[in-house]
Amino acid sequence: MSAIGADVTRLEDDRLLRGWGRFHDDVIRPGQLWLRIVRSPLAHARILAVHTEEAAAAPGVVAVLTAADLAGLPRIPVRQPHPGIDFAPYLQPVLATEWVRYAGEPIAAVLADDPYLAEDAAELVRLEAEELPISMDARSGTELRPDCWGGQRAEVGVVEFGYGEVDEVFATAPHVVSVDLKIGRHSGTPLEGRGLVAEWDEREQRMTVWGASKVPYFNRRILAGMLGIAEHQMHMKEADSGGSFGIRGELYPEDVLVPLLCLRTGRPVKWSEDRIEHMTAANHAREQEHRIELAFDAEHRLLGLRDEAWQDTGGYIRTHGAVVAALTAAMICGPYRLPACRSRVHIVTTNKTPVGTFRAPGRFQNNFVREHAFDLAATQLGVDPVELRRMNLLDATELPHRRPMGIFGAPMLLDGGDHLGHFDKGLAAFGYQEWRAEAAAARAEGRLVGTGCAVMLEKAGLGHDSAVVDVGVTGAVRVAMGGVTVGQGIETAMAAIVAEEFDLPASAVKVVLSDTDILPDGAGTFASRSTVVGGSAVKLAAEAVARKARRVAATLLSVEEAELVFRAGALVVAAEPERQLTLGQITGACFTPQFLRTGEEPGLIGRGTYVADGMTYPYGAHYVQAEVDPGTGGVTLLRYGVSYEIGRAVHPASVHGQLLGGTVQGIGGALLEEFHYDERGLPLSVTLDEYRWPRLTDLPDIRIEVYEDSPAPGNPLGVRGAGEGGTAGAGAAIANAVRDALQLHGDVGALPLHPERVKALLRRPRG
Repeated sequence: MSAIGADVTRLEDDRLLRGWGRFHDDVIRPGQLWLRIVRSPLAHARILAVHTEEAAAAPGVVAVLTAADLAGLPRIPVRQPHPGIDFAPYLQPVLATEWVRYAGEPIAAVLADDPYLAEDAAELVRLEAEELPISMDARSGTELRPDCWGGQRAEVGVVEFGYGEVDEVFATAPHVVSVDLKIGRHSGTPLEGRGLVAEWDEREQRMTVWGASKVPYFNRRILAGMLGIAEHQMHMKEADSGGSFGIRGELYPEDVLVPLLCLRTGRPVKWSEDRIEHMTAANHAREQEHRIELAFDAEHRLLGLRDEAWQDTGGYIRTHGAVVAALTAAMICGPYRLPACRSRVHIVTTNKTPVGTFRAPGRFQNNFVREHAFDLAATQLGVDPVELRRMNLLDATELPHRRPMGIFGAPMLLDGGDHLGHFDKGLAAFGYQEWRAEAAAARAEGRLVGTGCAVMLEKAGLGHDSAVVDVGVTGAVRVAMGGVTVGQGIETAMAAIVAEEFDLPASAVKVVLSDTDILPDGAGTFASRSTVVGGSAVKLAAEAVARKARRVAATLLSVEEAELVFRAGALVVAAEPERQLTLGQITGACFTPQFLRTGEEPGLIGRGTYVADGMTYPYGAHYVQAEVDPGTGGVTLLRYGVSYEIGRAVHPASVHGQLLGGTVQGIGGALLEEFHYDERGLPLSVTLDEYRWPRLTDLPDIRIEVYEDSPAPGNPLGVRGAGEGGTAGAGAAIANAVRDALQLHGDVGALPLHPERVKALLRRPRG
């Protein structure tokens, strides 16, 4: 039996489909208080006073806090520093102090006996403030030194990656193509909003927290320090999450206020985000402006890439620090043969909601600008855009390929098998050349139909994770690891990895995720790393159990360990199958004096920690056929395909689902989703009426081709990660298809390509 690669029903589905999910909002504790956040109605202002007297006197109100009540509480730190950038002046306080820097910033916290009383009382809090001029554009605001930063520049810092003699290459290249492109502001908008519940046990002197997701171990470390308690006094419990996409589960102000108020009042405290709060206060993403240049030789071989970008990071630096900028700059080279490259990203504060990581951070942006520039170059060079890519993609003879630079402290070693071969395989699988012929025929009939493709380089797996596998005397197998369930099927994948070791079905393994009482440390779920890093830790832990089980069973059965094989959860003497011991019997023996050893855990327990020395680089391509309505500017996607190299699919249906869902999210960012602000910096996209998700009628039949041609050489499972490839190339391929449909000589200018923007393109000269 092989659990890895088996398309079994996901273990979490039964619970979720029956309504038995363990979401934070299902947690109701005796004596629970409700938290309501009072948010700034202004985008930029000097705080003169926050009047709370009326709210504090309202029925059912237990406490009203402002920044004055949080004296000494540090600002929320970043998870990862970046060399040469001091984030400290730009970090967000838990409640606004002296200044507000975006509409929606928390200025007060109201605690009441029920959510309605808390909301009513919150409306009685009054902000007295001097409204100030706003900055809403990163590129033009780089040199600003607003008073709120105490003389510091609005530009937080510049992230730069590159290698080679870039300027010399561009000075002598026969062909240079340059283009200015923008990516709009959108973000992940999970079905379930953020939320948290905390309860303090006075007798045990311990706090239990429900609802933390993404990085619960990091959050616990920071919270323990901020609250002045030991980490072991906080128990983060696993919970289901109605979507994450990288934005849910970061350490936000609300995640500090809930446990802080719990500790101060001694009563359970709960906060549940509503949709307007989510749209104005949770991390936004994407918004960047680029100027990209490509240099080619006389035979159209790529000589160099030069990119300058400005990232609107909003009112503060949040926990991601410079991760989005770093991924934008470091991975803009893509899967191409590229002798020289330099990419800079200016991180600039404005008076909008702060930004953070969102599915394929940096790559949705850099794939769009690079791949759109490639299509523009093809037009200007008189070359077929597919052929221009083919002649510049790295092939099997050049891989693995080391870029002469590092990323996040690790060397950038492209560990794929054949980028050109993958592209050719995808072209053939989807019949892309037939799509192009169809589009050309449609255009000959007067329709605006076009095709576009985009290749992409993804990344996954860096850092560490840990896991513990234990077997009980009944034979029950349990694994605890540091990932989080956000709907991606992590329980099924981790169970399969353990089950594979013991020749069991995945359903025989109980999975526990990010429970800090069971597993002391983990890294969480983000950056397509759970299976690559966390799964590798799980495999190591399972292997440790298997080694001990073999040693004990060999003694009991008086055979050599090499004579034993796992069959259906038992160790069997291969030559004499009737002689065997179940895992439960072996566990029972482990507790006897014969097998107890100093320095070794009793029972049948294995622990594993996996530290990735570098990332693995999955890759793929998106293929689109689209039609533009000349009257409305609406874009209809007629055909869509994604090819993806996964290395090894632990649970193929989950891989397919991740890529499919990611593609839908990418389509939203390419065509529909965008946050808008008015002239005072107030958000205009605060409900799902103004911020439009893609609907079923917006989607074509999306085909996914998953290949396992190139197992990742750097981890024991050979896996590459699947969480973001569906999103990463969508903007680029759709933009290229729209450009082709309109037969533009120039570029599309910006994403998303909503009808008004497309109508403006329709007014441009074509051909």
